[in-house]
Amino acid sequence: MIAQQLVNGLMLGGIYVLVAVSFTLFFGCLNFLNFSVPALFMLGGFLTWAGVAAGLPWPAAVLLALTVAALASLLVERLTWRLQRGGPPLIPLVSSLGFLILFENLVLVRWGSDARAIPSPFGDANWRIGELVIGLPQLFGLILSIGLVFGLQALLKRSKLGRGIRSLAENAETATMLGVEVDRVAPRLFLLAGLFCALAGVLFSLSYQLVSPYMGDQVALKGLSAMVLGGMGNIWGAVIGGLVIGLVEIFAVGALSADHVNVVVFGILLLSLIIRPTGLFGDPALGQQKL
Repeated sequence: MIAQQLVNGLMLGGIYVLVAVSFTLFFGCLNFLNFSVPALFMLGGFLTWAGVAAGLPWPAAVLLALTVAALASLLVERLTWRLQRGGPPLIPLVSSLGFLILFENLVLVRWGSDARAIPSPFGDANWRIGELVIGLPQLFGLILSIGLVFGLQALLKRSKLGRGIRSLAENAETATMLGVEVDRVAPRLFLLAGLFCALAGVLFSLSYQLVSPYMGDQVALKGLSAMVLGGMGNIWGAVIGGLVIGLVEIFAVGALSADHVNVVVFGILLLSLIIRPTGLFGDPALGQQKL
């Protein structure tokens, strides 16, 4: 029983990892808390369903969903962060919240508020080890999530774009003086983070075979909590935070009920921040650890 819950928690945590890393890219590099993240997550999952329902094969439906979500993320960059950069810091935040409402309501107008079932290309395939049952979609999602984080780290350390992102994360003004073209790096950062969000939505729909216009709200809240728990601006902190949140959620459901999950998750988050306000891997001297 405990082993099964451990496996389920890690697999759920894999989805939270991608969302937490996305928040980390936005906040760690641009000091921008992007409230459109739940909508980007939803677009990934919901548009995958729409593509499959329209008769597209799964790969084509996923590609369509990721493309639309990427374009939506670029639109947010252009009309929130870039357009209002240098103004009051709350304006881009509120603008991104407006995009969250806009994207969710566009889906509501087109498809309604009902949750939709989506058939998994894996079917009911499971991997059994004794009494332990591992769902192949969930296992695929966890492996892909961790693999993408390793790929992101390689990108940040070994590519020109990655060096630009890291310079921007340290200090935007200094990065500009060193020749980093912020207006070229920022859209690529939004594109990358938006794809992480949308892919998390795809993996969610793949694992749980259910989508809705508001599917991103709770997941994004857990992803944000994972970023804070791990240490804001620290990618591997976001990974650990996402896995911990997933484990806590599954064990809370098993020990109590689904109604008590949020109380337990956010209670533990609050307690951890009281003990260590910078998060598990944040730098106490700086308040956060950049990437």
